[in-house]
Amino acid sequence: MKLIAAVDQNWAIGNRDDLLVHIPEDQKNFRRITTGNVVVLGRKTLSGFPGGRPLKDRLNVILTKNPDFEAGDAVIVRSQEELFEQLKKYPSNEVYVIGGGTLYKMLEPYCDEAIITKIDYSYQADTYFPNLDEKENWELVEEGEEQTYFDLIYHFDTYRNKTPKEI
Repeated sequence: MKLIAAVDQNWAIGNRDDLLVHIPEDQKNFRRITTGNVVVLGRKTLSGFPGGRPLKDRLNVILTKNPDFEAGDAVIVRSQEELFEQLKKYPSNEVYVIGGGTLYKMLEPYCDEAIITKIDYSYQADTYFPNLDEKENWELVEEGEEQTYFDLIYHFDTYRNKTPKEI
């Protein structure tokens, strides 16, 4: 299972239920990587998508405590236990955790890779990704080439978890 996120210098990922910044190349990279795979997300993350609808060309697995929540053809799970049972049905290398903060924290120990867009800027934020640079079991294995979007500098990095837990 993999994590995928865009983070700022403080590992922030969002503010007021929205992304910190929209970088077209990052969005293309996200689409390229996740299309045809399973994406795991929380209900609040889904609400930030266009029309609040699941991502097309992907199997969306959505975690929510709301017993009445439905979202098109998405798979809805209502607890961590139910989520883990659902995730066992798919090859681990086809599963991408895409947010939000609660789900990243919950599933980070079970992921073997993280694809991180690191943005060289510090935003006002209220939601954070686990800081992989401070975690002993995570190592930076590939630092991407520096890219720019207007005056923003960013790069695509890959981290590897040396000791992922089993679901």
